[in-house]
Amino acid sequence: MTGIPRGLGAFAGLVDIATRQRGLFPDPGPAFREQAREAIGVLDLQATGVKVERTWTDGDLAGEELSWSVGFGPRTRAYLLRPRDHAGPLPGVVALHCHSGMKWHGKEKIADGPEPPSPEVRGLRERIYGGRAYANALARRGFAVLAHDVFAWGSRRFEPIAPTTPGAYDEAASAHEYVLAKYCTLLGTSFAGVVAAEDLAAAAYLRSRPDVTSVACLGLSGGGLRAAMLGAFDPRITAVVVAAMLSSSRDMLDGHVENHTWMLYPPGLSRLGDWPDLAAARAPAPLMVQYATGDHLFPESGMRRAHGRVAEHYRDAPGAYEGVFVDAPHSFTVPMQERAFDWLARWL
Repeated sequence: MTGIPRGLGAFAGLVDIATRQRGLFPDPGPAFREQAREAIGVLDLQATGVKVERTWTDGDLAGEELSWSVGFGPRTRAYLLRPRDHAGPLPGVVALHCHSGMKWHGKEKIADGPEPPSPEVRGLRERIYGGRAYANALARRGFAVLAHDVFAWGSRRFEPIAPTTPGAYDEAASAHEYVLAKYCTLLGTSFAGVVAAEDLAAAAYLRSRPDVTSVACLGLSGGGLRAAMLGAFDPRITAVVVAAMLSSSRDMLDGHVENHTWMLYPPGLSRLGDWPDLAAARAPAPLMVQYATGDHLFPESGMRRAHGRVAEHYRDAPGAYEGVFVDAPHSFTVPMQERAFDWLARWL
């Protein structure tokens, strides 16, 4: 390990001892994908009882608000967006919303529905999405785009005992994520495992529609983490885009651990491999990773190491992996979005 893990202070020596004794971040074996799925504790969930709650049009787009059950908790709400005047089937994309410390909202962070975005959503979009709802922009490029809420966000959030504001809820939900992680681990899964299971169910639903020909996925930050898992655990995903969310874990040990979601730390994964290995477990199927060199949440050394590790997994599949380094902060800017859309169009 390089550097001194600042989060451990005087206990930093634990890193080297654990690394030696537990064999952390090894080169993954041939059964890595299955072993990682078991370690993360990905559940088997299905989207059942799908309903169309309402429909709308927005200029050249047509939208459906859908709901379904995954067997526990409130019904999942989702938006399905597609070009309004296109009658035939389209390639599908699951657009995965970010974490961003904002759990009152889910899909609305990246997709416009029939109502205008709230002030806090507009502010978030200005900071990290170039000011636009990228799911709608992607649909206008000729895709059927599904944006759904996931465990602990939006329609899947935990209802407060008393009325609250979105900001107050998000602050409380930040602390509550620790509790969720404990429950998930106790139940033999993980926070990442429950989220991945719900995303797998959403992708399976989109694939089942007669107006969809194939399914890809993309996301920024926590959405990028979800895209990496969905691409790894669903071999039918055609193409994956991960934006501003991939680094080697060993490089993050020096001051980059505490600011991330519990989704990034499922028990047992580090003994099997690393997150770049999981993102690349879909090789030789297409994968794009966009690395933001000004991202304060990840060290550039970790991004460079991740890129090298993913490229090694794709050494026998030239052209299937595209690693893009962008001079940008933690974000999915409009130029990054457009490059991702072009890449998806090529593969789909």
